[in-house]
Amino acid sequence: MIRRFGQLQDGRPVEAITLQAGSLSATILNYGAILNDVRLAGVPYGLTLGSPDLAAYDHGPMDYFGALVGPVANRISGASAELDGERFQFEANEGPNTLHGGPKALHNALWQLAEHSESAVMLEVQLPDGAGGFPGNRHLRARYSIEAPARLRMDLWAKTDRATFLNLANHSYWNLDGTKTTEGHWLQVRADRYTTVDDHLIPTGVADVTGTAFDLRGGRVLRPSDSQRYDTNFCLSEGPAALRHVATLTGTSGISLRLSTTEAGLQVFDAAPIGSAPFIGHRGFVETGFCGIALEAQNWPDAPNRPEFPSSVLRPETLYHQTTQWQFSKPGDVMS
Repeated sequence: MIRRFGQLQDGRPVEAITLQAGSLSATILNYGAILNDVRLAGVPYGLTLGSPDLAAYDHGPMDYFGALVGPVANRISGASAELDGERFQFEANEGPNTLHGGPKALHNALWQLAEHSESAVMLEVQLPDGAGGFPGNRHLRARYSIEAPARLRMDLWAKTDRATFLNLANHSYWNLDGTKTTEGHWLQVRADRYTTVDDHLIPTGVADVTGTAFDLRGGRVLRPSDSQRYDTNFCLSEGPAALRHVATLTGTSGISLRLSTTEAGLQVFDAAPIGSAPFIGHRGFVETGFCGIALEAQNWPDAPNRPEFPSSVLRPETLYHQTTQWQFSKPGDVMS
């Protein structure tokens, strides 16, 4: 189903596309390729955080909620990087650094609807050479699809006519209990390393999770009262890999999300400083700190400036492809 969602500040209309298969439905906006809402049959609330008000997303406080971020997700130190002997300067939007591609990036791009069915939608967008300081005319496609009984899949493709940096991620916040915070959610991440960071969250190196609060291999209950905060990249592999299960999030309700991806890293963000004020979310109240947990499958942060990290360089002869998958269940369900 396609419906009019609203109108951007510049007058362009935005559409909402709702997909459904089995016991799962999802609503995607063609603005930011935003995953706006996810519903599981028998559960009286949405599982991802979003808003019914387009103004919350249009350069508003919820601009990253559910959005496809890039062209380079996460942080680029010094808002610059060198590629093939040429230094490129990007737009800084987090102190001296570039976050998620800068202030005018994929999260506020209006995508075109290429094709759709009851259970799938394909969106596409063109990024011109030099936009945000990034080289290359780039063509991106994003396909969201639902497979019964309750699996949501995202496939991303990109190509360029000039060597460039590319690292895409979905930035959804998950709350599986419908509560104001994620108090009591249990998170497991199948990673034995993580990237250490400085005060600006720029990577300083890679460390073993053993003996640290970042050892989530056996799972951990997350509480806002804990001193440990998470805005952390977990190192899953040294580069893109076959689709595999990398994380599980389970609410106190027993509702569970299994995340699978082809990506080399997973950024876990506890949303401590995040809020939606003055806008009300789907759940009927203003979202505040710790409202959800972001699980952002992507490449490692600041890879353009770290040659020892998995590369985020995309060249004209290469097709970028990412698959990330979310599988949901509630108590009594059998997960395939």
